[in-house]
Formats: sequence, C-alpha cells, structure tokens
Amino acid sequence: MKLHNGLGPNPRSVRMFLAEKGLEVPLVAVDLMAGENRREPYLAMNPAGQLPCLELDDGGFLSEITAICEYLEERKPAPALIGATPEERAETRMWVRRIDLNILENLANGFRYSEGLRLFKDRIRVIPQAADDLKAIAREKLAWLDGLASGNTWIAGERFTLADIMLFAFLDFGASVGQAVDPKLSWLPGWFARVAARPSARASKG
Repeated sequence: MKLHNGLGPNPRSVRMFLAEKGLEVPLVAVDLMAGENRREPYLAMNPAGQLPCLELDDGGFLSEITAICEYLEERKPAPALIGATPEERAETRMWVRRIDLNILENLANGFRYSEGLRLFKDRIRVIPQAADDLKAIAREKLAWLDGLASGNTWIAGERFTLADIMLFAFLDFGASVGQAVDPKLSWLPGWFARVAARPSARASKG
C-alpha cells in the first residue's frame, strides 16, 4: 500500500490512524499548494481531487478518511479504533458522522471561503459571504459536543476512536487559521491536551 498524502487535516487524520495502528505505509507527497491534486495523474486515482488517497496492493484506490480508515481497521483490527463489537462500531460511526457534518465541514469551509480564499477560489465554488456563519455553526456544535462529552475521557467514553482522531486533526488545523477551541469550554480543552500528548499526534504532524 501507499498513501498519497499532503498538507491539511484530512491526510493527517489517516496518518494518525496509521500511527495508532502501528502500521507503516509509504507516503507519496502530493503538492496541494501547486494544485497537483487537481490534475492528472492524481485525478485518475481520485477523481474528487482531494487528499488523501490510499493506493492498494491490487492497484485499486480508496479515498475519503472514513473509507480508508474502515479498510485499515479490517486489515488490522487491533487496536480497535472503530470498534471490536457491532455496538462499538455503530457508536463510533454515529460520532464520526455527527462530528464530520456539524463541525469539520463547517470549520473547513469557513476557512476555504475566507483565509483560504486565494488558494481555493479557482478550484472549488466558494461562498465568501457564508464564511462567518459556517465558523459560527462549528463553534456552536463544539459547545454542544462539549456538554455531551462532559465526564468522558474520549468522545465515545473510555474508548479512543476515529472520532477523536478526526476532530483533533481538524481542531489543531483550526487553531492555526483563526478557529481555536474556545478556552471557556469545560471539556474540550482538556480532551485536546490528552490527544495532543499521544505519540500518534506527534508522529502525524506534517
């Protein structure tokens, strides 16, 4: 396998997942800043033009964080980062879905439509007038998660999962582009520090 990899929280999520699994996969650099991901030969591997993309041993390709990580978990079930039982897997997928749609997409598009506008304006449809509202939605949903997870070690209770990895990768990125976690929240700052202290967080940092 090879991971076609580059800047940003999406590739970092997969790198961190690999590090937690103890899997070593060769990394192939794709220059996002130069738009290498938006032209051939990369588009032949991932027509969506996004990073990352996992090249499989049989010559196939997988993209999207959750699809890649689900595949890796099936290949190496332990340690279980999605779940060891149907109930655990369902709970993790529930949190991944909630976090991805409510927080990560809004945070990322808030950046693309404002601070990242120069980079993205010729690559995707951008809506600059929506940037502030998208950032506000991300903040509101982070406050919502902060209340729900109060008392937990991790998002899904005492299990460290893909949900923690994805949220951490995006919030660490957000902190560098003006969307830092509100220090007044009661649970998230401590959770963030716990994730940041994991070896996988350091190993995956680009």
